[in-house]
Amino acid sequence: MTEPRDLIADPGHFLAFGLGSGLSRYAPGTAGTAAAVPLYLLLAPLGPLWYAVALVVVTVVGAWLCGRASRALGVHDHGAIVIDEFAGYLLTMVGLPATWPWVLAGFVVFRLFDIVKPWPIGWVDRRVGGGVGIMLDDLLAGVYGVLLLQTVAFLIDKGIFL
Repeated sequence: MTEPRDLIADPGHFLAFGLGSGLSRYAPGTAGTAAAVPLYLLLAPLGPLWYAVALVVVTVVGAWLCGRASRALGVHDHGAIVIDEFAGYLLTMVGLPATWPWVLAGFVVFRLFDIVKPWPIGWVDRRVGGGVGIMLDDLLAGVYGVLLLQTVAFLIDKGIFL
């Protein structure tokens, strides 16, 4: 098996490894999500159309990069591959204000769903292969995250919560 550090010089692998954040010795998925926060903060002010375009690009290119890095490493969904965390976090944050309470809530909620993997996330993680499979479980965690946070935002807006 090839080691991720041996591949980091390749720009595609550098991106798949979340700009190198996936090489963290401890909690590479969490490090990858943390590395996605500045990207979110750069994209959020661009408006919904450009945010959506960026999310689609990260997702489509990310699936290809995940498959490529996975083949090079000889391991499906190696911990160093964290571009999927970028896509999942960006999906979690759709339509939310770019303020630190929401940024942190999105971080925590996405990581929780990504780690716990409630149904069908865990099922997809175990059964869908390739770059699409690597991306899909994190995108589902992002769907759970955005639904939860949008519900909280709605309840706050209506004065029902907080």
